Amino acid sequence: MSGSVTHWILQLQAGNRDAARPLWERYYQRLVGLARSHLSGVSRRMADEEDVVLMAFDSFCRGAEQGRFPDLNDRDDLWSVLVLITVRKAANQAQYEGRQKRNSRSIEAVALDEIATSDPTPDFAVQAAEAYRELLFGLDDSILQSIAVLKMEGYTNEEIAAQLGYSLRTIERKLNLIRAQWMLEAVD
Repeated sequence: MSGSVTHWILQLQAGNRDAARPLWERYYQRLVGLARSHLSGVSRRMADEEDVVLMAFDSFCRGAEQGRFPDLNDRDDLWSVLVLITVRKAANQAQYEGRQKRNSRSIEAVALDEIATSDPTPDFAVQAAEAYRELLFGLDDSILQSIAVLKMEGYTNEEIAAQLGYSLRTIERKLNLIRAQWMLEAVD
C-alpha cells in the first residue's frame, strides 16, 4: 500500500507534501501531453505546457490539503481531477494569451498609468498592500517570491539573474510563470 497512488493521495490529504513527489513523477509526462494538446496554436510567450502543468499540480496539491476533493479515493479519481484542473488551466492560459494579443498596452502599464496620475488614497494603499501580500504569498515557491519582490523593487531581469545566480532566460521564464499564475488567480 505504501507505494500505491491511493496511499499517496491519503498522505497528501493529511498534509504530507512529500507525497506529492511520487504523484508528480507518475503523472507529469501525461499531463504535459494533455496541456500541449490544449495549447496547440496558442502562443507560449507567458507560459508553456510545462508551466500549465506546474500550476495545475500546485492547485491540486493545495486543494487536496484543504479537503476540496472529498471523493478523491483512487488513481481513477485522481486522474479525473488532474485532467480537469489541467484543462482549465490550459484554457485560462489560452484565453489570457488571446487577450494579450488584442490589447496594445499591457495590464501592468495601464495600472501603473492610473496610479501615477493621482495620489493614492489611504484606502487604496491598504488595498494595494493586501493585494500585494495575497499575490506574493500565493506563490508557493520561495524563488518565485524572491524574483517577484526584486522585480517590484525595480531591479532589471539581468540584475535579478546575477543576484540570484540564474541565467537571464530562467529569470524571464519564472517572471512569465509569475505573471501567468497571477492572471490565472484573477480569473479563478
